[in-house]
Amino acid sequence: MPGPKSKILIITERFYPEEFIINDLAGQWAERGFETEVLTQVPSYPFGRVFQGYVNRFYSEELWRNIRVRRFFTITGYRDSLALKILNYFSFIFTGSLIALFIAGRYDRIFVYQTGPLTVALPAVLAGLARNKPVTIWTQDVWPDTVYAYGFKKTGILSWFLDKLVAFIYRNCAQIFVSCEGFREKILQYAPGRRIYHFPNWPTIAPSGETLVSPVKMSDKFNFTFAGNIGKVQNLENVIRGFGLASAQNSGIQLNIIGDGSNLERLKELVTDGKINNVVFWGRKRQSEMPAYFNASDVMVVSLNDDPVFNITVPAKFQAYLAFSKPVFCVMNGEVRRIVEKYKTGLCSAPGDLNGINEGFLKFYALKDGGLQTFAGNSKVLLETVYDRTRITEAMSSLLEADLWAEAEARGN
Repeated sequence: MPGPKSKILIITERFYPEEFIINDLAGQWAERGFETEVLTQVPSYPFGRVFQGYVNRFYSEELWRNIRVRRFFTITGYRDSLALKILNYFSFIFTGSLIALFIAGRYDRIFVYQTGPLTVALPAVLAGLARNKPVTIWTQDVWPDTVYAYGFKKTGILSWFLDKLVAFIYRNCAQIFVSCEGFREKILQYAPGRRIYHFPNWPTIAPSGETLVSPVKMSDKFNFTFAGNIGKVQNLENVIRGFGLASAQNSGIQLNIIGDGSNLERLKELVTDGKINNVVFWGRKRQSEMPAYFNASDVMVVSLNDDPVFNITVPAKFQAYLAFSKPVFCVMNGEVRRIVEKYKTGLCSAPGDLNGINEGFLKFYALKDGGLQTFAGNSKVLLETVYDRTRITEAMSSLLEADLWAEAEARGN
C-alpha cells in the first residue's frame, strides 16, 4: 500500500465551516495518512453571504485539522437570484480550473465531492487531463435528470449540451462513486464500462459526543419533525396540507419544520392562509444543535417530489434520522420507500396523496403508547448494516489506496 506521502486534492464547492459530509471524509483521510488538501470557495452556503470571520478574497489559504484548505472567491447573493447562482457556477468553473491546473501536478489523485451541479467536476477533469492525474468523483446528485426536475425545460439544445457535458465528465473519471445505487444505471448511459462503486452517505450528526447541547422541548404534543433544506422539491406543501387534515381531527400532534430555503416563506403563507394549527417553523439550526431537536422528536419526516430522479435518491437526512433511532414517516416513492418498507423503520405515503399523508400522521399517533419502539429498533439495525460509517469509509479509503498503489507501480515508482 502507498505510504503517508500519497497526496489527494479534494475539489468541492462546499467545505468546513459549511456542514457537509466531505468534512468528515477529508478528516478521516488525513488521519489515515493521506496528504489531503482541499480546493474550494469562500464559505457562503446556504444564505449566499460570506461567513463571519472570512474575507471574499481572490485566493487564500488556511489550515483545518492538518488539512491545507485553498479557497477562492465566491459570488454572493445567489440564494435570491437565479442569475447570480448561474454566475457563481461559472465563476467556480473558471477560477477553480485556473488554480487546479496550476497546483494539480503535486498530487497523486484528484477527488471531487459533487453535491450540487456536476459542473463542479470540470476543474478536476480539466486539470486531470492536462496533468495526467486520475480523477475520482463521489456523485450525490445525478445529472442531467436533476436539472429538469428543478423545472428547466428539456429543449433540444439544452438536452444536447447537458448530455455532452455529462458524458465528458464521467468518461474522464477513473473512478465513480455514487451515494445512491440507482445512480449507477443513469451514469452508465453516459460512460459505458466505467468503474462505479456504491458508497452511501453515513450520518454526520451523532446522538452523543461533542455535539451534545442542552435539551430542547418542542411541545407537550406528539412531535413530527422535518429537518433540512426547504425548497420546492421537498414536497412540504403537500406534507403541510396532509398534516392540516390530520391536526383538524387530532389536536395532539405538532409538525416541526427545521431549516431554511427558497420555499420557506411560501410554506408560512400556506399555514397562515389555510389556518393550519400546530405547525412550527424553527428556522435554520447549526449542526451541533440538531441532536437536541432530534431527541425531542417522536417521528422524523422525509419527503421529496414524485419525480424519477428523486425516486432513486436517498436524502442524507434519512441516515441522520436512523442515527437517533427515530421512526421515519416517508412521504416518497422509490428507493427510500422501498428501504423503509423492507426494514420496517416507519410508515409510508405517496407524495401526492393528501389523504394518505393525513392517515400516516394519525397512524403514528395511534402507536405512541406502543409500536414505535419496533420502528426504532429496526432503524438501528439498518444503520449498523447498511450505513455504518466505519465500514463505508474504510472500504472507500482502501479502494483509493489500492488504486494509487497500482498507478504508482504502472509509473515504475
